[in-house]
Amino acid sequence: MSYVEEMHVRTIGMLGGMSWVSTAEYYRLINEAARQRLGGLHSARLLLASVDFAIVEELQVAGRWDEAGRFLAAEARRVEAGGADLLLLCTNTMHKVADQIQQAIDIPLLHLADATAAAVRAAGLTTVGLLGTAFTMEQDYYRDRLEQQGIRVIVPAAEDRAAVHRIIYDELCMGIFTEESRQVYRDVIVRLADAGAEGVILGCTEIELLITAADSHIPVFPTTWLHVQAALDQALAS
Repeated sequence: MSYVEEMHVRTIGMLGGMSWVSTAEYYRLINEAARQRLGGLHSARLLLASVDFAIVEELQVAGRWDEAGRFLAAEARRVEAGGADLLLLCTNTMHKVADQIQQAIDIPLLHLADATAAAVRAAGLTTVGLLGTAFTMEQDYYRDRLEQQGIRVIVPAAEDRAAVHRIIYDELCMGIFTEESRQVYRDVIVRLADAGAEGVILGCTEIELLITAADSHIPVFPTTWLHVQAALDQALAS
C-alpha cells in the first residue's frame, strides 16, 4: 500500500485562473493549511486547471452565463479525468454556474457559499454584509444560497457596490493594492454594520489580499480560507 493510500488522502481539483491572482492565493492557503494539519514537509495533493480570465470576463459582461458554464464545465471534466476526487471552483462570482458544472462531472463540487454559511452559523451570526463583484452582490445565486441556510444578507448601496466592483477588476485582479482602496472598503464595511450587519463576508478572493480582520470592527469571513479548510476536511477524512 502506498503512503497516499495509507493516509487516505484524496486529490483536490482546483478550477482557477479567475483571476490568476486569486488562484495563487488559493494555492498558497491550501498548501499552508495542509502543512499545518500534517506537519513537516507535507503539502496538498492538487490538480490545477487555470483558464484565461479574459475569456470568462467577456462572457460575464455580455451576460452569456450559459456559455460560461459550458466553458468551465469542460475544464472541470478535464480535472476529473486527471484524477481529482473533489473539485474547488476557485472564484466566488462563477459559482453562478456551479450547478451547471456539477451536472457535468461525477465528483463532488464543494460549494464555496456552503462553507461560508457554515462558518457564519458557527459564529452565531444571523445577518451579514456581502462584498464581492457586482455579479455576486446584485444577483441572487449567491445570496439565495446563504439565505436558504438561515442567513440574512445585506449588500452595500449602489454607489458602494460600484466602487467595490471597480477596485476588484481595475486593481486587485491586476495585483494592485493601495491604501486608498483599502480605506474605501473599510468605509463600506462601516456602512454595512450601520445597516445591521453583524459580520461581513469577503466574497471575492482578491478582497482577502486587501482586507483583513484588522480592517473591520465586525467579524470578517474570508471565503477562500474557509473554502480550502472545508476541502481539506474532505480530502483528509478517513
